[in-house]
Amino acid sequence: MKIDNTLFERVEEFKYLGTTLRDQTFIQEEIKSKFEPVKASYHSVQNLLSSSLLSKNFKIKIYRTIILPIVLYVCESWSLALREEHRLSMFENRVLRKIFGARRDEVAGEWRKLHIEEINDLHASPNIVRVIKSRRMRWTGHVARMGEERGAYRVLVGKPEGKSHWGDLGVDGCIILGWFSRRWDVGSSGKSAI
Repeated sequence: MKIDNTLFERVEEFKYLGTTLRDQTFIQEEIKSKFEPVKASYHSVQNLLSSSLLSKNFKIKIYRTIILPIVLYVCESWSLALREEHRLSMFENRVLRKIFGARRDEVAGEWRKLHIEEINDLHASPNIVRVIKSRRMRWTGHVARMGEERGAYRVLVGKPEGKSHWGDLGVDGCIILGWFSRRWDVGSSGKSAI
């Protein structure tokens, strides 16, 4: 495939913005591999998040500066299914429950976990899934403003130059918020996984 007089070779996989793109990309595997360092960072600060000596605001700052950036790194290239959205939300709720602690049930007189609505009331920031979608939209807007002479823009609107084994990519080779249709991806390394 040729974009901006640059010829891209066909490869099985390549790394782009910290994400490994394959000819058959499985975002579930990518997100799962992302959770290993996230879990490690969460466990390293777990005692701080449950400490009664630290304020809730300080604990939220720990979450936003240590854990959240690892999750959100290269999220602009993710195409989330409901399953991944649910998994990310569950992780965020677990962390926020650790930060805000348990609540005493007035009727039963026992301690219980916070409900999701209570977590949302206590944590005013947008949830992790909304942040990811917002970043994807911002990235798409950035590429859309590049102009027709830029290769990334032409890929966004589905007008790359050249042919692939599917024929003319300009007809239906479009991009939707970071993931290319018909499983063709172009990275900054000058390689293409088709």
